[in-house]
Amino acid sequence: MTQVEQHGIDTIPDSDRTSKWTDLLRIQFGGANTFATVLLGTFPVALGLSFWQAAAATVAGVLVGTLFLMTMGLFGPKTGTNNAVSSGAFFGVRGRIVGSFLSLLTAIAFYSISVWVSGDAIVGALKRLAGVPDTIELRIAVYAIIGLIVIIVVVYGYQFMLFVNKIAVYANSVLMLLAIIAFSSVFTPSYNPGPQAWALGGFWPTFVAAALIVMSNPISFGAFLGDWSRYIPRNTPPKKLLLATILAQLLTLIPFLFGVATATLVFGKPDYVVALIQVSPIWYAVLLIVVAFIGGLSTGTTALYGTGLDFSSVFPHFSRVQATIGIGTIAFVFILCGRIFFDLLGAVNAFVGAIVVTTTPWMVIMTLGYIFRRGFFEPRNLQVFNRGETGGAYWFNKGMNWRGLVAWLGAAGIGLMFANYPPIIVGPFSELGGGIDLSLLSGVVSAVVLYLAALFIWPEPRFAYGPDGPRLVPVRTAEPEPIVDNPSSMAARAFAHRQIKLQQKVEVSR
Repeated sequence: MTQVEQHGIDTIPDSDRTSKWTDLLRIQFGGANTFATVLLGTFPVALGLSFWQAAAATVAGVLVGTLFLMTMGLFGPKTGTNNAVSSGAFFGVRGRIVGSFLSLLTAIAFYSISVWVSGDAIVGALKRLAGVPDTIELRIAVYAIIGLIVIIVVVYGYQFMLFVNKIAVYANSVLMLLAIIAFSSVFTPSYNPGPQAWALGGFWPTFVAAALIVMSNPISFGAFLGDWSRYIPRNTPPKKLLLATILAQLLTLIPFLFGVATATLVFGKPDYVVALIQVSPIWYAVLLIVVAFIGGLSTGTTALYGTGLDFSSVFPHFSRVQATIGIGTIAFVFILCGRIFFDLLGAVNAFVGAIVVTTTPWMVIMTLGYIFRRGFFEPRNLQVFNRGETGGAYWFNKGMNWRGLVAWLGAAGIGLMFANYPPIIVGPFSELGGGIDLSLLSGVVSAVVLYLAALFIWPEPRFAYGPDGPRLVPVRTAEPEPIVDNPSSMAARAFAHRQIKLQQKVEVSR
């Protein structure tokens, strides 16, 4: 468990695929059953909805997000690698950098949220329990400690991260349930600030905005499910993988509704976490500091692990460990800037909105591609770019499959033009929905239309679809370019170095 993981985004050997579908469930729930999710759960109330309206928006956001997310766990067992590399089947082995960009965006956002919220909880507890003054210097120090520990856990790799998530699942679940006792005398489900509190002026615009913020949580897992499911045996039934994601995301309603309920107790206060600790019974405030720390590790590790893993393949002169440390450092700088110079509510709203608008079309294209390809992949051909080679089944046009790339660029661009996440993201067509945010709907519809149009107008080569051929779409006759090695390339040298390290690990284990 405490041995540093040697695998990068190379194909995981069958002998190392020792995880079960329940591990995929647990690591998703462990990564989401934290104060970062709780914070997202406070947004519907912060936007002015009543308790029951906020709860309905939360359930809607989780369900819709899960619908898009659940297929993202199918790729890892078949390809043995993460979802960004797997997306090379549809975007080209070089074009899969789209997935790398999306994972980076998500990692920075949720790593930052987890460290922010957990750090604030600890500061609030210190203020309440020990009378320690709440200063920016104290917050920076606490953020630094949590951020550093997260990086250390991620450096050790998947097994250590899975261990941390197992602890988080139980610890945070107990904390959420104890909240029923802690706040039973002050919470009321009849909380309703009235129509004048609706942040966007009307009920439906505010409701949709709240649901989209909640939806960002399941969507944020889209680029990362393959990081964990790649350790699951390839013969695992797809229905179990789908069930793992569905159950995990439904369980996230626990922290979400905790956030909804407790936000009604501190509505209008500038700092949710610190304010919550101030109104908590003393015994519960003590628990918050412990569980907030564990929760920060859980969400932070699940966010940072995947992007460090993938970044090392895009820039092969960085190892997984070096990439993880580098991304963690950049994210920590973002945390400091976000806390010191920007409004946390506005920054989080814009970031999670951008994640939904840009990642959902990518997931839609991935899902359609999976259906059209009948779930067929050539794992060795997906690794061409990572090994410093050229050619193969997914080389397409110099490593780029413009069908998927143009569909994603068009869909993400259209979605952003309809987005309304003031003050940072306000699209030129944001008012066309009468105040209702149409960014998700426009992005999803555009992704489906553009991808289908591209596949029918410019059919893909037959060899990309495997022995059983395509489902529902036309193909053209062609031969794949042979895989050509380039041993002098940086990627090839990095791959060779990783193979030597893996061999040394095997010899030591013997």
